Amino acid sequence: MDVTYTDNISVEDYNHLRKSVEWSELEKQQAQKGIANSAFIVSAVVDSKVVGVTRVVSDGGYIAIIVDVIVLPDFQGNGIGRTMMRKAIDHIRSTISEGQFVLVNIMTSKDKESFYSQFGFEVRPNEKVGAGMTQLIYHSTET
Repeated sequence: MDVTYTDNISVEDYNHLRKSVEWSELEKQQAQKGIANSAFIVSAVVDSKVVGVTRVVSDGGYIAIIVDVIVLPDFQGNGIGRTMMRKAIDHIRSTISEGQFVLVNIMTSKDKESFYSQFGFEVRPNEKVGAGMTQLIYHSTET
């Protein structure tokens, strides 16, 4: 399989990938804003079809978050996710100088921790840090 990697993705392809792994589709303007404000994007393309994406969100200093590690189900298990993760980590490493560090966060899908462990990520909670937490915030006109 010949896979090429690019540094962009359309909203349509992005939402298609999200739906393929049973994530919610984003409204077009919101998705475009997220894509445009990404610090780094890598998309995997096979036969002119986008089959994967990974994004990095960063403060440009010492915090980065790897998000949206998605590969179409029919293309999983072919090393595409691993290659995109390596490219994301290489990008983050390229943003710092000798002696500096970046704290890289990732929120995994359920039961996917072993995939990320191969890149040095540690499962939380552990003896050093808590479990981490999330919250979805919705727009509401109610007070």
